[in-house]
Amino acid sequence: MSHNTILHLRTETKPFEHRSALTPATTKALIDDGYTVYVERSPPRIFDDEEFEKVGAILVPEHSWKEAPKDRIIIGLKELEVEDFPLVHEHVQFAHCYKNQFGWEDVLARFPAGNGTLYDLEFLQDETGRRVAAFGFYAGFAGAALGAWDWATRQLTGKPLGQVEPFQNEAELIKTIKADIAKVPGGKVPSAMVIGALGRCGKGAVDCFQKLGVADSDILKWDINETKKGGPFKEALDVDIFVNCIYLTQKIAPFLTVDQINEASDRKLKVIVDVSADFTNPNNPVPVVDRDSTFKDPVYTANGITGQPIDVVAIDHLPTLLPREASEAFSADLLPSLKELKNRDSSRVWTDAKKLFDDFVEKLN
Repeated sequence: MSHNTILHLRTETKPFEHRSALTPATTKALIDDGYTVYVERSPPRIFDDEEFEKVGAILVPEHSWKEAPKDRIIIGLKELEVEDFPLVHEHVQFAHCYKNQFGWEDVLARFPAGNGTLYDLEFLQDETGRRVAAFGFYAGFAGAALGAWDWATRQLTGKPLGQVEPFQNEAELIKTIKADIAKVPGGKVPSAMVIGALGRCGKGAVDCFQKLGVADSDILKWDINETKKGGPFKEALDVDIFVNCIYLTQKIAPFLTVDQINEASDRKLKVIVDVSADFTNPNNPVPVVDRDSTFKDPVYTANGITGQPIDVVAIDHLPTLLPREASEAFSADLLPSLKELKNRDSSRVWTDAKKLFDDFVEKLN
């Protein structure tokens, strides 16, 4: 059945989040396709409110989705704030509650409590099981960038990288970090290991390291063939920066452990970047990472490490470091599926997402 579909883009509430699930370009495409699109005013969003208004969106106040008519589909990116009122709308967003994350039951329970529905962006898949849209490339790119920046900052000041702000574009980011790397005495450039190097995220990390001037021979690119022997991996101790980019689906042997690190007599490793940030998952492959970091405090010192400290970067919304480019790429990939929302009772992408939601609601019972 085709719906008269009304979309409502909510403002993001996660600190330092500047991305958007819809851009002015994709909003115009949806309006041209017959959709009505409401857009909440949002000072943090990388796109100005007027950019949406110019393409025909209807601007509404921040957080007005809570009182919006039930027939609107609420579009967002990051998880909702922790509240307890029932959710009456259909929501399209990342919810982080389908992989046994801590507290997932409380997150999900709000939807059936209000007869609402969750379509989780992480689980919108094409016929082959591949995600229709993902921020993976820019997550890996930003993670590698912060890892390299922290490495250079440590070399220059002996202190970790402090608060960072989003950049207007990739060129500005690369220029800033290359300038700091160039100041490191002796012309030193970091070496790196990327696990999951063949995926979207891993490709982004490798691309960033290359643009920062890291020689290809100094980037260890591992994927399933290299990791199938099972960790922990000594090779991860032989580089300056270790980057985890895998998409976790099942329990595996850890890539790095505190004991392994402390037993090493010749460790080079100085920075761990956990792009996947699955530290709440019981199958976390990098147990050295036990909590998240933020753009306000992007780096923390790993617990239990003897000798030279190891810095950890574990920000769960890394692509907001490059919010405009990341949003444009993600929203363009998502657009064909968004155009199918008016047929969501029959469109496979949406019926599969609804079935997954229903299955997990059953687990609550």
